[in-house]
Amino acid sequence: MKEIDRWLLPEGIEEVLPQQARQLESFRRRLLDLYTSWGYELVMPPFIEYLESLLTGTGHDLDLKTFKLTDQLTGRLMGVRADMTPQVARIDARYQTGVPSRLCYMGTVLHTRPDGFAASRSPLQVGAELYGHAGIESDLEILALLAETLRLCGIERVSFDLGHVGIYRGLVKHAGLTETRETELFDALQRKSRPDMKVLFEKWALDSKQAEIFLRLSELNGGSEVLAEAKQLFKGVDQSVLTALNYVEQLAAAIKQKMPHLVVHFDLAELRGYNYHTGVVFAAYVPGQGQAVALGGRYDDIGKVFGQARPATGFSTDLKTLFSLSNTEAQEPETIYAPADQDEALQSMITELRAAGQRVVCALPGQQGDARAMGCQQQLLKQAGQWQVKPI
Repeated sequence: MKEIDRWLLPEGIEEVLPQQARQLESFRRRLLDLYTSWGYELVMPPFIEYLESLLTGTGHDLDLKTFKLTDQLTGRLMGVRADMTPQVARIDARYQTGVPSRLCYMGTVLHTRPDGFAASRSPLQVGAELYGHAGIESDLEILALLAETLRLCGIERVSFDLGHVGIYRGLVKHAGLTETRETELFDALQRKSRPDMKVLFEKWALDSKQAEIFLRLSELNGGSEVLAEAKQLFKGVDQSVLTALNYVEQLAAAIKQKMPHLVVHFDLAELRGYNYHTGVVFAAYVPGQGQAVALGGRYDDIGKVFGQARPATGFSTDLKTLFSLSNTEAQEPETIYAPADQDEALQSMITELRAAGQRVVCALPGQQGDARAMGCQQQLLKQAGQWQVKPI
């Protein structure tokens, strides 16, 4: 390896330098305090664990994102977490007491390939999850907490897209598609590729009415008029489709009543997380960004494989993304320069200042650079026999 190559980091892996790290930490503390005030308890899942536990119930997508390695102690396959949601589901399943539980988390996850905003492979994932309640009220609470998360990070202009995986599942059931065909159509629908969908329908000789429903589903995104159009389109199909559609409509009405300032759109073909979501799904967008800055939804029974099938809803986002989009500038702490002097009165004052929350940097004997070079705005000077803090 060339000497210059030692400076290089893998693509999509970033280091965080002091100023940004200080601001990210400020955001982290404020968000955790927010979640605490809402009754959400912090959990810290392990960074690496056995693969079968890490990927349980999450589908193929997360498997592709996960770095894998062999445990030298047991020979079992392990994975570096690419998403903390399955880990938190396991924690809830193991320690829940029957009442609704509110859990939050924050930590680095690792992806095999760049994913999401800024193409990072090491997002600082933050999220909140509510277990033990199946209903609009818990989905509404999670959406409200996400909106407050974005507001606290200085992101004001936000819109939410609502969808429901039950709509697509019900249409697939009504059309009698096999699992293989469901997967093929899912891929084309996610890309909203009508030409690819038409090719599939011709190959399958799908009934023209059912084909038209799927084609129109790919275009069902926009304002409240989408719901009215969908009700007409889905007449006569599986009842589960109309049930899902009514749920989205009721949730949107509850959002408008509780948070009238929020902008809500609908995307009934939104299927991210399809393999483990069971109900409503949502995404948060900000102007000028084509990708969602936060994702969430309902994933009931995700803890079933761990022995506890409980309703669940939650959201996750990347703190680095929120920081990059924020219009809030964190206050830089004032730094006090202390000379390289072992005077007892000086050392005592340094201790008192630090105990009071002040930032004091002590010079080292013979060092290069003065107070300004060290980024200090104030200094300790001895005047009239006493040490005092003075501006530089």
